[in-house]
Formats: sequence, structure tokens, C-alpha cells
Amino acid sequence: MKTDIIINGTTSETRIALLEDDQLVELFVERPENERMVGSLFKGVVRKVMGGMSAAFVDIGQAQDCFLHFSDVGGGNHAVQESARGGLTEDVDGYDEHARRIDAASMKPGTEVVVQVIKEPIGHKGPRVSSQLTIAGRFLVLLPHESFIGVSRKIENFKERKRLKAIVNQIRPKGFGLIVRTVADGKSLEELTADLDRALQSWRKMEKEIRKLKGPGIVYRDMSMASSVLRDLFTPDVNSVVVDLPKLHAELEGYIADVSPNLAHKVILHKERTPIFDHYNIEQDIEKCLSRKIWLSGGGYLFFDATEALVAIDVNSGRYASKSNHEENALKVNLQAVKEIARQLRLRDVGGIIVIDFIDLLDPKNRKKVFDEMVKAMQPDRSKWDIAPISPFGLLEMTRQRVRPSLLFTFREPCPLCDSTGLVPSMETVVTNLERWIKRFTAATGERRLTFQINPKVKQYLTDGGLQSRIIKIMWINRILITIEEDEALGIEDFRGISYRQNRDVTSDYLTEGYTKQLKKQAQ
Repeated sequence: MKTDIIINGTTSETRIALLEDDQLVELFVERPENERMVGSLFKGVVRKVMGGMSAAFVDIGQAQDCFLHFSDVGGGNHAVQESARGGLTEDVDGYDEHARRIDAASMKPGTEVVVQVIKEPIGHKGPRVSSQLTIAGRFLVLLPHESFIGVSRKIENFKERKRLKAIVNQIRPKGFGLIVRTVADGKSLEELTADLDRALQSWRKMEKEIRKLKGPGIVYRDMSMASSVLRDLFTPDVNSVVVDLPKLHAELEGYIADVSPNLAHKVILHKERTPIFDHYNIEQDIEKCLSRKIWLSGGGYLFFDATEALVAIDVNSGRYASKSNHEENALKVNLQAVKEIARQLRLRDVGGIIVIDFIDLLDPKNRKKVFDEMVKAMQPDRSKWDIAPISPFGLLEMTRQRVRPSLLFTFREPCPLCDSTGLVPSMETVVTNLERWIKRFTAATGERRLTFQINPKVKQYLTDGGLQSRIIKIMWINRILITIEEDEALGIEDFRGISYRQNRDVTSDYLTEGYTKQLKKQAQ
């Protein structure tokens, strides 16, 4: 498989695209106002201990307190595997699978603790952290206060695994554990020793900062997104790394020349006049991945819908629907969908619970084929995932590791008009709500004159038809004179009602909540 890393830098963001056989499969985005936190170390102060949740909330000097689960304190396996390469998991064997857990009594508010971010803040949730610290190098991961030695399972050759483990046993400093990373395959004693020395130097600097720092704050910020992607993904199998900014090119070339000089020639500066992401046909793939609807080559299509609890993916047959032999065609569309879904999950960086509604298949053997194909399609995905067999209803449930917010929320913000539902009230609903407010106003005050400030589109809807318009009918039925004023700043369903007699805005008094309070007071 041909693999390329394409890096586009601008003043506002850095984008890193991973291509497999010239097709976009992963995209990383870093912006100055939202810098990557995974891998960074902080000195924190425990603010609250939640025994029922087996967790503590820790103040690290950021806007949100971070979440520290008791299983991530000390020698927890979860922390080692998730932190080992800054959120890009290194699957390691040989580690004690029994995560050490602690009780609430051993951690109290005010306790100082050094933690490392293992998951970015997502929505209203702060970052997740671990007190099991890991210092990721190019070939090795250094584990302070540990004695564990592990080798990445992706190094499959038994003799090579044995050789690397022997080297690591020889060079491991006392009081530290070490994990051999996938890219260490074939590396010499000298190369591994040099990488270990760099990691130890970084740790010594961190120790000094920890002692010097008073109160919550950052101890160490992990390298930039571009450098960390190269550290984690740039193996001899990668065909090229192409960068469009000369300064960034020089920085990355210097880093690779230092840690893997034999790969430095693969770091290339993009000199074409065509923008780099257009040159490699990446921009159009990014636009597609932000769309709710994804077309399949055979005429079927997918719908991606994100909710607070899960992501739902609906598989539709499209043009296949009119063809004969439903079972056979449904199987074809489902198998096509599987490959695209696996790609989109990586590309969109979808995490958490995912439910896929495949086209119904009657034959259990066909459902098994789709399940097996889904497992196969997910194999290149470096995030942790788990898949359940397809249910009799055609639903496949799976989970995928969530390390940072989905790509959709990097490029999009919640809609202020629909409150992220994707729906806005119809004009009939808006007018009905207005009339309901008017009835409350006239019933409570007896006033017969009112000024309404509304959106221009709503005004047009109300006034179309002259003497037969909706606003004339509303005034006639409610026996009130209404003056309408346009306000483009107001949303479709927003309005202001101004009392002529009281000469003030009385909108909130007769909305459902305000009016209910008035009725309760009167009843008392």
C-alpha cells in the first residue's frame, strides 16, 4: 500500500492529510487558539473527589477541570496504552492486565498531582488525564517510576522482538520502564540508545519544572501536531512527506535528519503553483466528509447523524432499490457501504458509540459476511475499536476510541437558529406562537394597542394578502391594533412585544414560563 503524508500550513491552521493509495483516510487539524493537548504534562491540584464515580476532578490551570479516573492512577494498563504515543495507541503486550485501582481515601482535595492528557476536551467535558506518565520518543516510550518492558505487537517477527527486548533490557535505566514502538523494527543499539538519551533529557527538564512550578500549570507541552504525526506515523513504508511551507519543511526535515537520517530525503517541499491540497485532490474529499450524505459508487448512499449519545449511520440502496433479487442487491450495497464507513470513521475521527443501520438481510450467512467485512475494513484503523455482530434488525453496534473531537466539530459550529437540531419551526408554527402570546397579553392587560418587532421574513408572511392577510385576521379576532416593525437581527421565531400603554418591552411576561409564573402568583 502506497502511503503519503501531505502537510498544509497557513497562518490560521496546520492540516495534515494521510493518503493511502492516493485516497484520503485521515486528517489532523491544529489551530493556534485550540492547540493539541494530548501528551502534554501538567501539575494539578485535586479539586473534588467523586467516590461514586471512582474519579477525581483536577485543576490544571485551564478553563475546565480535567477528569482523572482512579484506574488511570499509578500503573494502570489503560494509561500506558493510551498515552504511549500521545493518543495514537501503541498496542503492547507483556503488561500486567490488572489495572491497579485506588479508593477515594488515598486522594483528597488539595493534593498536588502531576498528570498527562490522554484525551482532548470534548464539548462541555474537560480533558481526561492520567498520573501514569509516558515520554514518547521516536523508537521508544519512556515510563518514569516503572520497571515494565514491552514490545509493540505490530512487530510480528519473533527473532526481531527477542532482539529488541534484549537491547532494551540492556539499556533500560533504573527506575524507568520502556516500550519498544513499531518504528523501532530493525533499529540498532546505537539508534535506540540515542533515542532513549533524548527522552531522558526531556524528563530531567520536566522534573526541574515540576519542582519549580507553584500551583496548577503546564509542565511540558508535547510537540506540534505536524511533528508528532511524523514521530508516530513516518515509517520506512511511507512514500513521501510533502510540505508547502518552507519554514515548516525546514523544521520537519531537521527533526527527521536527527532521529532517522535515512528518511530525510523523503521530506519534500511542495513548489507547485497549485495549492498543495488541490494538487493531491484532498480538498474535495474534505468537503465530502463534512456532508451528511455520502454517495456510494454503485448508487447507494449513507447518512451520518451525530447525537449527544451516539453516531447513527443509515445505509440506503438508492438506485439499487428498483432492481430484482433484493437479498443479493442488499448484500452488494452493504458490502460497498462497509468499506466507505470504515474510511469515513477514520477520516471524520468519529468516536464513542456508533450504530449502523444496514439494509435488511434475511439470510444469517449474508449478515455474517457483512460483519466479517466490517472487521476486516477496520483493521488499518489505529484507534481502538470493538464490533458486535449484526442484530436480527440489521443493526451493527460498535465503539471506537475517542481521543479528540470529531472532525465535524473542528470545521463546524452549532447552528444558533436550530439549536443543532437541523430543523427550524415552520412559518405556521411561528405565527401560532405569536397569536398565542397576543391572547395572553390581551387577557392579562386588556390593552388594545401593541407594537411587534419581528424578522422581515415573518413580516412578509403575515402581511401578504392585503386586507385578507394573516395579521388583519389576527387583529380582528383579538380586537387589537398591531404595528409591525422589521428587525433583521431577530431570528425567525424571535420577536419583541412592546406595550403602547406601558411604553416598555413586555415580551418575557407573556412567554410560557413568565405567564405561568404570573398565574401561580394569582392563584396564591
